[in-house]
Amino acid sequence: MPQGFDPDAYLDSMEPVGWRLGLDRMWKLTTALGLPQRRFASVHVVGTNGKSSVTRMVAALLEAHGVSSGACLSPHSTRWTERTLLRGEEIAPEAWAEAVAMVAAAAEGVNRTLEGGEVVTEFEAATAATFVALARARVKAAAIEAGLGGRLDATNTIPSQVTVLTSIGLDHTEWLGETELEIAAEKLAVLKDQSTLVLGRVSAPVRELAERTAQEHGARLVVAPEDPGPGVELAATGSFQRRNFALATAATEAFLGELDPERVAAVAAGIRIPGRLELVAESPPTYVDAAHNPDGAAALAEALPGIAAGRPVVACLAILADKDAAAMIAALAPALRSAVCTEIPPAALLGHGRPGARSHPAGELADLCRANGLEAVAEPDLGAALRRSDELTCAPIGGVLVVAGSHYLIGPTVAAAGERS
Repeated sequence: MPQGFDPDAYLDSMEPVGWRLGLDRMWKLTTALGLPQRRFASVHVVGTNGKSSVTRMVAALLEAHGVSSGACLSPHSTRWTERTLLRGEEIAPEAWAEAVAMVAAAAEGVNRTLEGGEVVTEFEAATAATFVALARARVKAAAIEAGLGGRLDATNTIPSQVTVLTSIGLDHTEWLGETELEIAAEKLAVLKDQSTLVLGRVSAPVRELAERTAQEHGARLVVAPEDPGPGVELAATGSFQRRNFALATAATEAFLGELDPERVAAVAAGIRIPGRLELVAESPPTYVDAAHNPDGAAALAEALPGIAAGRPVVACLAILADKDAAAMIAALAPALRSAVCTEIPPAALLGHGRPGARSHPAGELADLCRANGLEAVAEPDLGAALRRSDELTCAPIGGVLVVAGSHYLIGPTVAAAGERS
């Protein structure tokens, strides 16, 4: 590793590239690295919502059954190292730096072969670094979360034995298609011949498409149950996580064969998913959730009564400008007492491959809340918005606070919660 090499600075320097879908650059990059993704077996997790949770759960279930495992996750909240899990733990900074340095050296050579201004992108470099780290750690299997879509996503260079389709909703339509079926086709295109497709909760038309796709590839189709069963007590908060765990269990069983019920129960009892109804402060009870599209907001609204236990719920909301804020707020409003609408700090959007990303103006979000019969105030500064949310949640109502609307809201919120504790 070059002396003084900073992996985060290297990846952040690629930020202006943004998203460029396609597999040619990734194949060249991983070939230059010796195809590290072929040195472990893989489960590919695609879908609109639930991918990170299912990916973490699959990796944990594999590990619990004696299979040395890892995971590739995206996006991260605060640190690039969050994207790589090795045997259940976040990769050490030194190991991450070594993997990224290897990728940087390979990318320099690959870029010289590319034409038309093409260069290796940030997401490709980060994903390749995770593949390198997984291979160097000699894991036997890894759960790999797709980034955007599937067919042209950089993760679609793995020889996956099992593909998991978690859900389908209208998100990233500018990249993936305007309808559920168009989006599903992009995600199902990762399915490999003679493998297994494990299906989560989807609409009837998407299920029909999944059945046809599986048949075309000679793949086995497994439809996951909605719940892991009454004997499974799940540490991860939210009713939607029970569906995710049932899906992860079905996927792991498709990969390994019959599972040990006691080991499954132990994983369920111990697993916690960062940023998914994660409790980050006690006074008032404050949860963060990455819901960032209408289906995610609906799942959050479904789960809120369970954690509120009759207490009123106040939301602190920030939503990216390219998301369907109106539909998200319409889904959330029935579960809320009031909302403080804010904006994601620009600094929190750096280093995620989203050049030009910006928040919906706080005032517009507040107007959408009021249009749905919800009391709302606008406070563009996140710190001030969190303080105002605390005030509204505490006395006299004794409520629960949920901070939601974007992945990129999690890191700043967790940091602010740490300062308040």
